[in-house]
Amino acid sequence: MSVNQQAHTGPPYGQPQPGYQGYQQPAYRGQPLPGVPQSQYGAYNGPMPGYQQPAPPQGYFPSLGFPSKGSPVSLNSDTSSLPPNSIGSLRPPPASGAPPPASGASVPSGHVAYSQLGHGDVQNGIPTSTAPVQRPPASQPFLPGSAHTPVSQTSTFQQYGPPPASVQQLINHVAGMTVGSTTVSAPPPAGLGYGPPTSVPPVSGSFSATGSGLYTPYTASQGPPPSSVSEGLPLAQPPFPGQLISTQRLPTQVPGFAPPPSTGIGPSYPPTAGAPRPPTMTGPPLPGQTLAGPPTSQPNHVSSPPPPPSTMSGPHHGPPISGLHGPPPPTHPPQPGYQMQQNGSFGQVRGPQPNYGGAYPGVPNYGSQPGPPPPPKRLDPDSIPSPLNELPPQQKPRHRIDPDAIPSPIQVIEDDRSNRGSEPFVTGVRGQVPPLVTTNFLVKDQGNASPRYIRCTSYNIPCTSDMAKQSQVPLAAVIKPLATLPPEENLPYLVDHGESGPVRCNRCKAYMCPFMQFIEGGRRFQCCFCSCVTEVPPHYFQHLDHTGKRVDFYDRPELSLGSYEFLATVDYCKNNKFPSPPAFIFMIDVSYNAVKSGLVRLICEELKSLLDYLPREGNMEESAIRVGFVTYNKVLHFYNVKSSLAQPQMMVVSDVADMFVPLLDGFLVNVNESRTVIASLLDQIPEMFADTRETETVFAPVIQAGLEALKAAECAGKLFIFHTSLPIAEAPGKLKNRDDRKLINTDKEKTLFQPQTSFYNNLAKDCVAQGCCVDLFLFPNQYLDVATLGVVTYQTGGSIYKYAYFQLETDQDRFLNDLRRDVQKEVGFDAVMRVRTSTGIRATDFFGAFYMSNTTDVEMAGLDCDKTITVEFKHDDKLSEDSGALLQCALLYTSCAGQRRLRIHNLSLNCCTQLADLYRNCETDTLINYLAKYAYRGVLSSPVKAVRDALISQCAQILACYRKNCASPSSAGQLILPECMKLLPVYLNCVLKSDVLQPGPDVTTDDRAYIRQLVTSMDVAETNVFFYPRLLPLTKADVDSDSLPAAIRNSEERLSKGDIYLLENGLNIFVWVGVNVQQGLLQNLFGVSSFGHISNTLSTLPVLENPFSKKVRSIVDMLQMQRSRYMKLIIVKQEDKLEMLFRHFLVEDKSLSGGASYVDFLCHMHKEIRQLLS
Repeated sequence: MSVNQQAHTGPPYGQPQPGYQGYQQPAYRGQPLPGVPQSQYGAYNGPMPGYQQPAPPQGYFPSLGFPSKGSPVSLNSDTSSLPPNSIGSLRPPPASGAPPPASGASVPSGHVAYSQLGHGDVQNGIPTSTAPVQRPPASQPFLPGSAHTPVSQTSTFQQYGPPPASVQQLINHVAGMTVGSTTVSAPPPAGLGYGPPTSVPPVSGSFSATGSGLYTPYTASQGPPPSSVSEGLPLAQPPFPGQLISTQRLPTQVPGFAPPPSTGIGPSYPPTAGAPRPPTMTGPPLPGQTLAGPPTSQPNHVSSPPPPPSTMSGPHHGPPISGLHGPPPPTHPPQPGYQMQQNGSFGQVRGPQPNYGGAYPGVPNYGSQPGPPPPPKRLDPDSIPSPLNELPPQQKPRHRIDPDAIPSPIQVIEDDRSNRGSEPFVTGVRGQVPPLVTTNFLVKDQGNASPRYIRCTSYNIPCTSDMAKQSQVPLAAVIKPLATLPPEENLPYLVDHGESGPVRCNRCKAYMCPFMQFIEGGRRFQCCFCSCVTEVPPHYFQHLDHTGKRVDFYDRPELSLGSYEFLATVDYCKNNKFPSPPAFIFMIDVSYNAVKSGLVRLICEELKSLLDYLPREGNMEESAIRVGFVTYNKVLHFYNVKSSLAQPQMMVVSDVADMFVPLLDGFLVNVNESRTVIASLLDQIPEMFADTRETETVFAPVIQAGLEALKAAECAGKLFIFHTSLPIAEAPGKLKNRDDRKLINTDKEKTLFQPQTSFYNNLAKDCVAQGCCVDLFLFPNQYLDVATLGVVTYQTGGSIYKYAYFQLETDQDRFLNDLRRDVQKEVGFDAVMRVRTSTGIRATDFFGAFYMSNTTDVEMAGLDCDKTITVEFKHDDKLSEDSGALLQCALLYTSCAGQRRLRIHNLSLNCCTQLADLYRNCETDTLINYLAKYAYRGVLSSPVKAVRDALISQCAQILACYRKNCASPSSAGQLILPECMKLLPVYLNCVLKSDVLQPGPDVTTDDRAYIRQLVTSMDVAETNVFFYPRLLPLTKADVDSDSLPAAIRNSEERLSKGDIYLLENGLNIFVWVGVNVQQGLLQNLFGVSSFGHISNTLSTLPVLENPFSKKVRSIVDMLQMQRSRYMKLIIVKQEDKLEMLFRHFLVEDKSLSGGASYVDFLCHMHKEIRQLLS
């Protein structure tokens, strides 16, 4: 198999570039590594001012796929039909929004050459050439100027050790399939660098290159290279032996956006939204690591003065080299957000883009010694051919793929941040792909809903169902109707049309929106969803301007914005009467376990202050929400807290089989009016039950009691239930312990996820009808049957929180923070959501925490600001490219003040007849969110293995369809990934290895059911960090800045024993401490003098007055703020028993439960794709 990395197009190095001045590339402490031949030049660090770089020659193709074993490569490449990945002829950069000039236009000096096909197009395959193939003899040392260079191109190379002798260095080099990048190398050990190799002979055979644009074919008969020779490495990242990954971008033109130039396997994201997303690498090297990666492909950097020279260590087998640990190198750190790029992780150089600096034109310092600045000739990565013709046919041991050669999530994330984080995302254009969820960006609503409310798997959908079936890309939207917006963005405007209510289409009942077409001088409008023509009501009439727009277009949110709210009329209310404000009922388990653990006292103390923070409408003095209190074990205790009472009164209901509420007046009260009675009650509850011996609990009757209370009060509301054990007491909904690990990996495994009785499904249905939402706080010390207890919570739109083996000292912070946020957050009660679509597609499937009594309406007793509903669409007719496709999500709900409202979100998508357009406009994070939810629902009805296989099969079909229909022709040994989906394999592997689909030995059945329910209503940002956790090197944090340290990849080999790392996944925060961390750092962070003294029972970091402690605590606080749940802090010492748990989250490595490493899974996916193609 062969692994290909394509060269990158980018600005010629002589071109002046706007942007980030003075970027320095950190050197590795300026120390030469032992055994590294000294280079005759210093580190090459970008252009000397004043020298122009010749453009690459016409018709030259910088990249070449490697043939796999036994697949001879023809030297004839068909340039008449250029593949999407070909450089093509050259043209100057288009002005923003301008159409590209005709192919063959001359290139003004100092401009970037662009492909006539748009950006990112590099040909895979061998270019046609009229000149004879030339290659220096094996014995000739490759010195600057010594190579035959038929191409008009000055090339200056450093000497990298003994010369190569022949072409075939590549094939047997990595039987384990190497995936495109710079070096073939052994895996880097933990604590070592991941940079490109130095010329240390045993490590790596990398290749030297000449300026020749010609290639020699090579065949499998040539022998593999020996391990004793080390060759130099060309600046353009050469393809990798073994098997090739190349990701391809396809050209697009979007009105108002010049397609940003970029190429090659450095996949850059669809340019539709104004800038591509190439991957980037993160931050300065770890201590104990070398620089990561050829900086030729750093995005958006400008050359700077040469930094101190550096040495770089390649990945080595074996233990870390002594002396590589310690503090980071004393160089200028990269500017926040624009980090160095990881070694070959598909990075790329890109040309100038609107408002962004050009690419950083540096090259790797391979083992260079201090020396003069580089000679005044420049190397353009595009003009360096793939070095096939320079490789010696010598023996070489087989190595696995270099992990740095495969697509890096960190790079893609960083790259998107640097490219798209600085400009607001303006929603005025149809079918724009938004920045990634990991990028901080501002949204300006100009007619389409913000991506904070709706994200789609693809923003350009196939015109026909056949095309959709062929691609297998699911068409889905993840909708978060009540999403919280950052303070800089406006909340949706509330529109009040009075008694007549919102204007709607007569036929399909769609609400007035920016896409409705006014006709006949404004007297009628044509529906954009069903094309029906409706009279404009007289009070709503307005004249049209000369463009056909209403003259009040900008005065009406529903005509000019993507998201807005209508005040609903009485017709939208139950029983045709306006609702009462909702109520909150707190229901506390007072059985022996709950009292003994201190939980009951903790809850009562917290509620005294928390009740002052109930949600309220923006301008209201106090909350309109009323509260009530129940305690329970085997029986239920109701409390009368009427304001006129001196002391609260308790009423006991012991007949749990026929639940009723023993009092109406005085059960639900206003907090301010009954404050003293409530305070008295909360003081008394812990004392009343202090000596309880009752261990059994009921559960279903508790929900029934809350439901009856809300019915009696004729209002919607929420039950907060604090529960500790399996409900085994005699009562409706009684459960038995059915936990059985022996069912795992059998056909009966699905029963573990199903409720053990249908009783709770029926109860949930009654709760939804009343608008009774249930939030459940669980504190189990053993099996609790979350799969059954969670049914009502799940179907009413509520939340489950789980604190296993709850201990006051370690868990109280997390529980109290969750409780505060849960009580205070925005909730819509008694909600119904419907998604309308324009003709051609319709919503067919829904995922999330809700109940459906018919096929179109999603019903939720409560919908909070964190919950999403995922909707899948299918074709029911053809779509047209001209009109596109529209979605309208309408949510009818009761606000916390009792106001009935409609929240409307509109989104317009493009439609395409070419598969390439579909693949260019996909969003992998949203796709993974959908696939995870689809799989997690699948485990209810199918064996887990079947669900896993179906996921792999679908993704292989998606990638095979791209390969077959969109990628340029190339050898089957190449793995070619679409630009926007290059992270699909790594993220999919994380889903497959998750506890639900592949549990480790320590994962309980309850944990799996809990995670399954949690993920089903997660938004895209939450699933992103849940499946691929964020790993930050804390020791690299800049204590003087507000920014986070640059993240690193989730693999043990990225960890250095001398550092401290933080890993977060939305539920937990791990702080991993290496055994060799300096004593001073331990003192600053933990207040202890040695590694052995660190306590791993800490649940919070000690508050110490020093910059490092403050910085780390501020990072933890910042991460906690970003997540919907308070994450549990776990201190992990290297080589401690907790490290096994920590390693479970290093998702690029093999998992203990049998999950594949990223590299292995990529090979597996490649095999699946090849089978489909053959």
